[in-house]
Amino acid sequence: MANTGTVVLRSMDLILFAKALHVIGFVSWFAGLFFLGRLLVNHAETDRLPSDGAPDGALRAEILQREYIGMEDRVYRIITNPAMMVTWTGGLVMVAVNPDYFISGTPGWLAVKLAAVVGLTVYQVYTKRKLMLPMRSGERPFSTWQLRLWNEVPTFFLVSIVFIVIYGKVGELSYLYLGIGVLLFCLLVYRGAVAYRNRRASTE
Repeated sequence: MANTGTVVLRSMDLILFAKALHVIGFVSWFAGLFFLGRLLVNHAETDRLPSDGAPDGALRAEILQREYIGMEDRVYRIITNPAMMVTWTGGLVMVAVNPDYFISGTPGWLAVKLAAVVGLTVYQVYTKRKLMLPMRSGERPFSTWQLRLWNEVPTFFLVSIVFIVIYGKVGELSYLYLGIGVLLFCLLVYRGAVAYRNRRASTE
């Protein structure tokens, strides 16, 4: 009995440690993704400098573009990618030590959460390969407006994952309400982005 109690205690210690790592990685991951998205928007906006009437517009654009390229690379390598790995590692360790996560709470909640985390990982990889790297070479796959909308995508994952975990673990998750809530939230974010674009356009 003593050995069994010791094993259970060690398992709990490992789960708590993994959970702490998971939360730290999760927070850092989103911070990196939001910061990276903002940098890409600012990077794209430097294209307007040569036509703003200033005599040194082209030079300023070139300097800022080099600076943004360096910042994007550092944010991805030092924050975003390591945080993604820590998040995955902590989460997988928790599930490996306690597979009961799959059968506790609302049926399927963990599978849905894992699917959302996979989607967030795909978002990160796409951002690097299809946006960050091409922009480094002078290409512009997305317009500034599209980049602004793209930078809001992690918000969708953040809201979804938090609600899935909190309500799913206690068995109170309604997939219907979750879907409706996420759709309404996305609509509000989109309408806010449109209002910001229109207000900015009217002042320029």
